[in-house]
Amino acid sequence: MVAPGFVFGLVLPLIVPADASADVGFRFASYIGDYMVLQKEPAGAVIWGYGISGATVTVSLWQGQETIMKKVTSVKAHSNSWMVVLDPMKPGGPYEVMAQQTFGRTNITLRVHDVLFGDVWLCSGQSNMQMTVSQIFNATRELANTVAYQSVRIFSVSLIQAEQELEDLAQVDLQWAKPTSENLGHGDFKYMSAVCWLFGRDLYDALRYPIGLISSSWGGTPIEAWSSGRSLKACGVPTRGFTQSDSVTGPSKYSVLWNAMIHPLHNMSLKGVIWYQGESNVNFNRDLYNCTFPALIEDWRQTFHRGSQGQTERFFPFGFVQLSSYLSATSDDTFPEIRWHQTADFGFVPNARMPSTFMAVAMDLCDRKSPFGSIHPRDKQTVAYRLHLGARAVAYGEKLIFQGPLPENVELLADRGLLNLTYSQDIQVQRQDKIFEISCCSDHQCKWLPAPMDAFSAQTLALNIRSCRGALAAVRYAWTTWPCEYKQCPLYHPSSTLPAPPFIAFMTDRKPGEHSKLAGDIVAL
Repeated sequence: MVAPGFVFGLVLPLIVPADASADVGFRFASYIGDYMVLQKEPAGAVIWGYGISGATVTVSLWQGQETIMKKVTSVKAHSNSWMVVLDPMKPGGPYEVMAQQTFGRTNITLRVHDVLFGDVWLCSGQSNMQMTVSQIFNATRELANTVAYQSVRIFSVSLIQAEQELEDLAQVDLQWAKPTSENLGHGDFKYMSAVCWLFGRDLYDALRYPIGLISSSWGGTPIEAWSSGRSLKACGVPTRGFTQSDSVTGPSKYSVLWNAMIHPLHNMSLKGVIWYQGESNVNFNRDLYNCTFPALIEDWRQTFHRGSQGQTERFFPFGFVQLSSYLSATSDDTFPEIRWHQTADFGFVPNARMPSTFMAVAMDLCDRKSPFGSIHPRDKQTVAYRLHLGARAVAYGEKLIFQGPLPENVELLADRGLLNLTYSQDIQVQRQDKIFEISCCSDHQCKWLPAPMDAFSAQTLALNIRSCRGALAAVRYAWTTWPCEYKQCPLYHPSSTLPAPPFIAFMTDRKPGEHSKLAGDIVAL
């Protein structure tokens, strides 16, 4: 039986990868077309395709009647593919890209019109990334709000699986297009991602130059389907046959979506990636997610860097959404553990294992009445806004607050029955719910007890721990599937409405009054 609220994945037959270069003629790669956005400076955009082995291919960039540049290459014999890297271009357009194949006395010319240069972002994950604008709050108003964003171009990959890595996309749902109410709201979980669109729209408002958005996501899928065999092996993921989980309703075979929906894009010059996934790993390989997620990021970065001839940054920015809330029949630690593992057990990003990453906390964006199940909250505007803040800070170097407060020191005041938390930034206490817990141990047994807030100031918070009659082992915050109601978590940053992320901190043996540096003591218990 499938848990309520999880989206059934559309099961398509596996594509048996044939030689992609066989009998293809002269053409661009599947994702190069009219209205596309190519990556701007400092990267050079990669243009590639297929042709006749040994033929000469000349790629030129035009603006009006003026030739901006020309690049000449030849078609490789073993793959029948050709590739050029354009000189870095400033943002703007429109341009025309022309490719001409010369083979003997035969010339064939291809043209791509209305091409812009800007930043290209890839959006991937499962159903919360796949949800369309027609499924979110204020859908009618959002679908109508496209006129000012004609320089934000969208592209959507078809739901395809493959047993081996494909070099080009086998199928495309939505070729590059300007945004319209039709292609942004094309049914439920179809075509363009709402989070992707809203993220790009927010970026455009901040940057004021073209943004290209590529949506490649599939509901009900575990991270293993999006990971290469290399990264799964690095994490020791069991190679045994897959056991179906209630939370996995889409393709689950290892690497099949990486092979068909991500790897074919690896020659592209990208600015970065955003990711919304994790629900399907709540009951499958959950304990490995603190490895499989950082490993996926690292592997995608290596692959795109190499595939783009070094044009995509080696450590390109990678943003993700920490899991929201879910009305589960049982209350356990599975959702909190995935949220924790999404940060490689640091509680924050960027960190040593996840450099150049950013995170949107979403546990306060719960939606009890979502017609798509509480696992699919409809407020994707706030998700995208928080993601775009992280992108502006990490990807674009702006000095702004992009994440909520996290404690940096813990001080045990045993004689006063208090645990004092010092935060690295100002905190706003909206309510004094019993959302903090302490692990209290006696007779070799530990139990989680509520730790009410006792007092607070601009950057400190004292917890009442008098209920613990034994040894204090750990403290945790928001460690539950449904930590709070909509935008009503206890702690936020006062100026930015960013919620404090969940955390767990281990209290090492210390004398009363001695400080504990939180970052060094965070562990998954």
